[in-house]
Amino acid sequence: MCPVHDATDEDLLRATPRDPDAFALLYRRHVQVVAGWFLRRTRSPELAADLTAETFAAALRGARRFDARRGTAVAWLFGIAHRELARALERGRVESRHRRRLGLEPVALDDEALERVEAVAGSQAVAERLDALLAALPADQRAAIAAHVIGEEPYAAIAARVQVSEAVVRKRVSRGLARLRAELEEGSR
Repeated sequence: MCPVHDATDEDLLRATPRDPDAFALLYRRHVQVVAGWFLRRTRSPELAADLTAETFAAALRGARRFDARRGTAVAWLFGIAHRELARALERGRVESRHRRRLGLEPVALDDEALERVEAVAGSQAVAERLDALLAALPADQRAAIAAHVIGEEPYAAIAARVQVSEAVVRKRVSRGLARLRAELEEGSR
């Protein structure tokens, strides 16, 4: 079943478990506004892009649990976005504490970097491009991103399963996401 472009967001979510194209259409409808919402709250293009990806990955995983009686699809999606932002803020507090202990300065992003993420967030072709970019990643990075970002597996569990250190898994995710960001930013220029 190919989703009809005039289907409601709720219809698209209900169709997602049996029709991946339905979720792709939902993604294209809302990726720009979700990315903009994150950008306004974080003022970090990198974090906004990561949180947008994590939000849609969580929405895809949880599509079966969507219940229209409890609210609209957009409200449900932004509920997920809110939880992702809260988790990121908590992680940021922990990372800041570690960074201070090590004497490291935070990375400052300039206006040009913010503008690049805004341009990427506004692109209608991001979904198709992201699929192609994921496929082009080295297998170990693609698998690490799939397990941690999409599957929400803890780094330690992934490391135990693939028999490498947790640091190696973190580096694979980090390098893969950095490569995706770089490619997306390059394509938006």
